[in-house]
Amino acid sequence: MAELKVTQSKDLTRVERVGAHSHIRGLGLDDTFEARNVSQGMVGQKAARRAAGIILQLIREGKIAGRAVLLAGQPGTGKTAIAMGMAKALGEETPFAMMAGSEIFSLEMSKTEALTQAFRKAIGVRIKEETELIEGEVVEVQIDRPAVAGAASKTGKLTLKTTEMETVYDLGAKMIESLGKEKVQSGDVIAIDKASGKITKLGRSFARSRDYDAMGPQTKFVQCPDGELQKRKEVVHVVTLHEIDVINSRKQGFLALFAGDTGEIRCEVREQIDSKVAEWREEGKADIVPGVLFIDEVHMLDIECFSFLNRALENEMAPILVVATNRGITRIRGTNYKSPHGIPIDLLDRLLIISTTPYSEEEIRKILDIRCEEEDVEMSEDARDLLTKIGHETSLRYAICLITAAALACAKRKGKEVEIEDISRVYSLFIDVKRSTQFLMEYQEQFMFNEVQEDDDAKAIG
Repeated sequence: MAELKVTQSKDLTRVERVGAHSHIRGLGLDDTFEARNVSQGMVGQKAARRAAGIILQLIREGKIAGRAVLLAGQPGTGKTAIAMGMAKALGEETPFAMMAGSEIFSLEMSKTEALTQAFRKAIGVRIKEETELIEGEVVEVQIDRPAVAGAASKTGKLTLKTTEMETVYDLGAKMIESLGKEKVQSGDVIAIDKASGKITKLGRSFARSRDYDAMGPQTKFVQCPDGELQKRKEVVHVVTLHEIDVINSRKQGFLALFAGDTGEIRCEVREQIDSKVAEWREEGKADIVPGVLFIDEVHMLDIECFSFLNRALENEMAPILVVATNRGITRIRGTNYKSPHGIPIDLLDRLLIISTTPYSEEEIRKILDIRCEEEDVEMSEDARDLLTKIGHETSLRYAICLITAAALACAKRKGKEVEIEDISRVYSLFIDVKRSTQFLMEYQEQFMFNEVQEDDDAKAIG
């Protein structure tokens, strides 16, 4: 008797990345722009969040284009979190471009070109166009296949109806293929774009809801369309100016966006696109959607970039610029002059400055609770208290990094929830900045190129 082989099957699970700000869902404001204590992943920083909410409202009303906002505060006080909250609150339609100040120095294009592309990524164009659709419920799909394969192409008939009329359409080979791809059957409500022939399945008719005993959770029921089968509908597309630039400046068209080879784009191309978009605006075919360009670590830009930003903000096609920095009074890159936040005074004058303050111990506790939930880590109350104390005495970022490390230490000893011993173990394994500095001071003579030692020697010689 043949031996029966049993193959082991494994369930495929979706791998989800947990990022530093993956718990942020919005700014956590109510209808009157008051910041809630804990909401949408945001904790504390009430004044900064309220200010960001007012900026958001101005963005939505299109009243702040060409302005700039500076988020300034110590490291680990939630500047990037506020910017992420703004992005989530704006929604999908408003463009939000994000970059770090040092990025532009590692690109193959010039600094001004990189900033221009970033600016144009943050400006959307809402294009409206009218299309003719055939919308109705499928009564019957009849496909005639030839008796001999390859002798003739397939033909067929499609019967569509609305509440008022019913029509039979002749089908060609392409339409039969499209219907097959979409798995269209009688009882489905479909829409056919007359210009492109694209078929969209809108759902199943309520009249056919009792045809089957079991339906999948994804089955959507819709009413049978009323009126005529042929309708005119306004379709709205939102694209960024940068996407239009790339499509018009490369031979492969929109495929250049996927290739990533955007390269430098000529000024003439941009001028033609700007004049065309202005023409569409006058005709009522398009609207400009000013988005947000967020530049983190803005102190890394040099004096040339700051001069470019000053000029670019005066352009009528400028987005809202949000910049963030954790520097105090420091040297402006590319000069020997010092300035607050490492930003020239003339650009600082244009900025609405939002400051962030260090978190209290209670706020650190709430943030750590949210992060434990986000990283799916069970932690005892005592362990959370200890982690909060560590976060308050060292830094919030260090405490957040210990969560997953402690969870791994807990799994190693086959525990169900993270205890104080797991926190203590990873605290002793991974040192924070203060302990690292103390270690350097103790063993400074054994390190290479030690500047502290050289300074002491110089004083001794003097």
